[in-house]
Amino acid sequence: MGGGGRVDQAGHMTHWTRKALLFTLSAAAAAATLTAAVTPVMPSDVTASDVTLPGVSSSAVTPVTSVLSVTPEVSVPSVPSVPSVSPVAYGRPAGRAVPPLVWGPCGPSSGGIPALAGQECARMQVPLDYGDLGGRTVEVAVTRLRTDRPDARRGTLFVVPGGPGSSGVQRLAQKGEALRAATRGAYDLVSLDPRGVGASTRASCGIPAADRHLMTLRSWPASDGSIAANAERSRRTAELCARNGGPVLRSFTTRNEVRDLDRLRGALGERKVSVWGSSYGSYVGAVYAQLHPDRIDRLVLDSTGDPDPGRVAYGWLANMAPGAAERFPDFAAWAADPAREAEGLRLARRPGDVQPLFLALARELDRTPRPSDVPGVPLSGNLLRQVLQNALYSDAAFTPLARLVKEAQDPGGRPVLPPELAGPLPDEDASMTVAAVCNDVRWPGPASGYADRVAADRARYPLTAGMPVNITPCAFWKYEEEPRPTRITDEGPSNVLMIQSLRDPSTPLAGALKMRKALGGRARMVTVEQGGHGVYLGNGNACGDRVVSDFLVTGARPARDRHCPN
Repeated sequence: MGGGGRVDQAGHMTHWTRKALLFTLSAAAAAATLTAAVTPVMPSDVTASDVTLPGVSSSAVTPVTSVLSVTPEVSVPSVPSVPSVSPVAYGRPAGRAVPPLVWGPCGPSSGGIPALAGQECARMQVPLDYGDLGGRTVEVAVTRLRTDRPDARRGTLFVVPGGPGSSGVQRLAQKGEALRAATRGAYDLVSLDPRGVGASTRASCGIPAADRHLMTLRSWPASDGSIAANAERSRRTAELCARNGGPVLRSFTTRNEVRDLDRLRGALGERKVSVWGSSYGSYVGAVYAQLHPDRIDRLVLDSTGDPDPGRVAYGWLANMAPGAAERFPDFAAWAADPAREAEGLRLARRPGDVQPLFLALARELDRTPRPSDVPGVPLSGNLLRQVLQNALYSDAAFTPLARLVKEAQDPGGRPVLPPELAGPLPDEDASMTVAAVCNDVRWPGPASGYADRVAADRARYPLTAGMPVNITPCAFWKYEEEPRPTRITDEGPSNVLMIQSLRDPSTPLAGALKMRKALGGRARMVTVEQGGHGVYLGNGNACGDRVVSDFLVTGARPARDRHCPN
């Protein structure tokens, strides 16, 4: 899963590398200096008996009732070391008093999309372990874009990025202006870099560079379908993370992201916040609303996966196989359109001929990889399949995919690889993305039949060749305590709007329908005809955008689930 994003006019992916990692994309490392600190606040999913406060016995602490549980990324804007202080005067304080954040202008980005004019940054200290509020803290980078229409302001909207592993600071720089216009200045827009991402506290497993290429982090089976090399690499990575990651790496969980978001709400002085979560961020938003239903005003879940606690993360990855199969016909129709002829990109005369052509080319590259423009990184069949997986997120990526296919077909050509596949990811990025999905839920163990599942999946979904159900480091993960995924239920206010593509390659409709069923009367769902991933203000359509914007501004939702045609 991942936060919403598009491909720019030049055809370069601008956000979805993180989705291309375990189910998402990978963010580039970013250095930033941000400022501010916040005193401990006990989250409502931690009871007094779980907490140690310095100098205070547990009997003196009042319990809090629990509610229930690729495209180059741009660098994250940094903040000057001595920022100016701007007051926080938002709403009414909620719960224990929290000092205001110290905000300063975000520094310039070292590449990619710079911070927006008026975008501010700060840093927030959060407990490493919310069960030990007096213990070690880590830093979380936060950002905001205040309304340009103070008279229209109705509150704060949290923008929750996807991934796991996407940067909220970057997300706000990408989407802030469009979101502020679409919501007519109704909100101050606020986001954060989750632990392990961007300018927040990070951790490293010490994964060798050879194992940090996207094509090795993703468990693509060998050309003959064998998974022995995947299993050995996964075991090696899990052992390195257990040895080197420490408690910081183990803290990269959905529940801790929710706790950090709720701490940010308190630091802003807000009793309630609205939330727009995309891809994995939609799951974070759903968990937040389940644990703290009284602190959510309006909730938008964009491109959503199956929330079944037994299939969180593992099930999301597996669902990418049918997702790609459902989305591929959109690319096939585009690639067979006569309009591609003038562009030199028409792959076949009929849409039905495009998939056999693609699969035949992938098999040929399995046998004989082609030298590419990157020394030492040939275009293999699995690398071509990974480029396809990335491209299915947005129609705008169809052109570079078709161009790569044409280059691979040319005996005298030298295929040009997408930047995200040209070299290894930074260790901290690879470590975070692996840990975030492994920490949340216990995956099937190494002896649970991965080879059989891969063989069946390769036959049923040849475009993804068994990768979505293959073994990963999570099969060998070391847990200090049993993970406790949150069960999403219909208990809570009816204040949720879901928006979903009918043909999403990463979070297909079948999974979103399971989230819809779990939420029951709390939610309405809007489906859009446009294929792709990340719908609102991204890869959706005008009808869907309008429904979401109206909900955020006025609270009005459709009386029942509805569909938005193109």
